Amino acid sequence: MRIDRRRALALLGFGAAATPVVARDAYSGAVTFNHGVASGDPLADRVILWTRVTPADPAAGDIAYRWTLNPIDRRAGGAKSGQGLTGPARDWTIKVDATGLDAGRAYTFEFEANGVKSPMGRTRTLPSGPTKDVVLAVASCSLYPNGYFNAYDAIAKLPRVDVVLHLGDYIYEYGGERSYGMNSAVAAERPHDPAHEILSLADYRRRHAQYKSDPHLQAAHARAPWIVVWDDHETANDSFMDGAQNHSAETEGAWVDRKARAVKVYYEWMPIREPADGGAAIHRSFQFGDLASLFMLETRITARVKQLNYESDLPEPGGPTEVAAFKVKLADPSRRMMSPAQEAWLGAGLKDSVKAGRVWQVIGNEVVMGRLMAPSLKKELGEAKFAEVLAKETDNGRTRIARLERLASLDLPYGLDMWDGYPAARERLYGLVKDAQAHTIVLAGDSHAFWANELHDADGQRRAVEFGTTGITSPGGGDAIKSFSVGEVFASANPEVIYSEQAAKGFVLLTLTRDEAKAEMMAVSTIVSKAYETRVLKTFRAKPEAGGVSTLVET
Repeated sequence: MRIDRRRALALLGFGAAATPVVARDAYSGAVTFNHGVASGDPLADRVILWTRVTPADPAAGDIAYRWTLNPIDRRAGGAKSGQGLTGPARDWTIKVDATGLDAGRAYTFEFEANGVKSPMGRTRTLPSGPTKDVVLAVASCSLYPNGYFNAYDAIAKLPRVDVVLHLGDYIYEYGGERSYGMNSAVAAERPHDPAHEILSLADYRRRHAQYKSDPHLQAAHARAPWIVVWDDHETANDSFMDGAQNHSAETEGAWVDRKARAVKVYYEWMPIREPADGGAAIHRSFQFGDLASLFMLETRITARVKQLNYESDLPEPGGPTEVAAFKVKLADPSRRMMSPAQEAWLGAGLKDSVKAGRVWQVIGNEVVMGRLMAPSLKKELGEAKFAEVLAKETDNGRTRIARLERLASLDLPYGLDMWDGYPAARERLYGLVKDAQAHTIVLAGDSHAFWANELHDADGQRRAVEFGTTGITSPGGGDAIKSFSVGEVFASANPEVIYSEQAAKGFVLLTLTRDEAKAEMMAVSTIVSKAYETRVLKTFRAKPEAGGVSTLVET
């Protein structure tokens, strides 16, 4: 079968830009829309629309589809529609970049294939010009077997949400009876599919399909446009440019091939506008009128240097000479999170945003940026309480506590996969913020904990505030250690940490106005029951100041 350029474009899902396609040999059998609809990467004049059409015949070829988008306000004009082809080459997913839209306008959209209509979704374009406020839901880390996606349902039910930001770990690569999350009370009804670690193209597709079959996740996608970035588990745990902790080239093949498969499937299944060159450089920016700029960073697989590891780079007992050498290695300026090109892009973007008069410069970032030194529980809790804690803890809890005590005694960071593992790169980022005189808010995922941090450079100058979101379902430190508040200990031991909570599940609701940024730590009451309640754990506010941002105030 000959495929010309027009047909190839349609197969890639670019039906909006293509001339209407009539496929005489397209599959005409039964289809369903099992994975909902989604939208993403909104700009002032366009937005990505996404769905997946599932043929009853798994051997089906191309499927013709139509899409429609209608303004909610029903004012005259503004409706859009188009058609195209999808097929097995992209797992029958559909991605349309709907253009020529009006700024700050809300729309509904849906798809149709072979006489079957998809569910309806809601989306909106970004505002232009004067903008009063923006409401963002910030999410991260959804481990399917570990619990119900109640937090996604809570996002879907918000009275207002302009955009959902997802900061990574949208899926997890693990699988099998004893894999991560399978000790949950609901894991038996939510085991990962396939039931093994995902590696092949088909594996990654099945895993994305499983996650998007969840009704709560579907509801959140249908509620508002999403802006997403991957972290490590979309490829493999603790990934970096040239490998991952959870990848063995000897048994699982070349990392570059696995990474390419994971990225291809991510582009198929996520409502993201793909880079023009088809690569993995998904750093990009969004302008919310004259109020805020959002910079989404890619800090995983395009430039990140391999993480240091305490077990291999500083094995016990680790005397003064070894610790000093380790700290020199940790501070090496060549230890990058981002490429020089991405750093330059961020610096220029921050300056442009400030020059344009936007109040806020928001950085969407996968991992925690604040300094998190390992706390000594013996020091923070006192000898008597420490002994009591050890007596009550499980073997796993005692092991984690012993690790904390060792790191604290050596004055070392808690984790090396976060920005603490790349202090020179972090300092360069702070330099970009300083040079731009930006009012910077950093958003972070990955840690399965809530954080409210004040970020300082090496000279002790406050450069930004940080709001870290906990997991949708992924277990945090407070799930492993239950006899005291892990978050309170981190806050007590670390000057940059104003607040941390490490057992709750939920998301951050961030409201930006010209006068302040308000972050609400939204927690669901349970992830092991479908009946749940949502409450605000804490609320923090910051104000823009000349050349920076104020201290955090709890309200």
